[in-house]
Amino acid sequence: MANVGDNIDSKRGNWRFDGDVPKSFDEHVSKSVPLYNEGHDLICDISDFFINNDSIAYEFGCSTGTLSLKLAEHNKEKGGAHFIGIDIEPEMIEIAEKKKQTNADLKDLNVTFLVDDILQMELEPADMIICYYTNQFIRSSVRQKLINRIYESLNWGGALLLFEKVRGADGRFQDILTALYTDYKIRRGFTAESIVAKSRSLKGVLEPFSTQGNIDMLKRAGFSDINTVQKFICFEGFIAIK
Repeated sequence: MANVGDNIDSKRGNWRFDGDVPKSFDEHVSKSVPLYNEGHDLICDISDFFINNDSIAYEFGCSTGTLSLKLAEHNKEKGGAHFIGIDIEPEMIEIAEKKKQTNADLKDLNVTFLVDDILQMELEPADMIICYYTNQFIRSSVRQKLINRIYESLNWGGALLLFEKVRGADGRFQDILTALYTDYKIRRGFTAESIVAKSRSLKGVLEPFSTQGNIDMLKRAGFSDINTVQKFICFEGFIAIK
């Protein structure tokens, strides 16, 4: 076991989202992922174009529910709009529920948290689906299956917000992106030892595609209207409209 920062220990090639991770997740991810909280705000603003009265919106891999709650609060004047946060880890959903129930401003929001497998669960027709740094942890062999399901589940004119860590277009760019991201994490207070430990823990667990790889996957599912809405070093947010 090695410390990857923020009191989280992980083994080589065995990064997980259960155990000690959920209680430190919000702090750790907001330090690790550039523009993490700004991406939440951006998605809330984008939702103005897609969420209407009685809309359904999903967040796949909602972790501790921060974004789902922000979205529900942002759209609380739209009567009947329902936000559903899904995560496979019960500890994450437990924290999400606690956030909702212990905050007087949040507990009456029309948001539901579910422990489920997004590759297996039944989906209702939706106007918006969010995968916020989720797909990169899904095995590449079944990732296309999920994007296909998302496309099929969206209403015509609905949107997928796909935020992912991305690889460089070739080896030279990948070297540059890796070095820049390492510099970023050092500035955020991570030690060299924790950066190496985190990288080792993610072996075979985090498998990002390149920008073009993500676009190709979206196109294979049926999306043709695709645009980048956020980009910083090796982190990119796409919007794809059905």
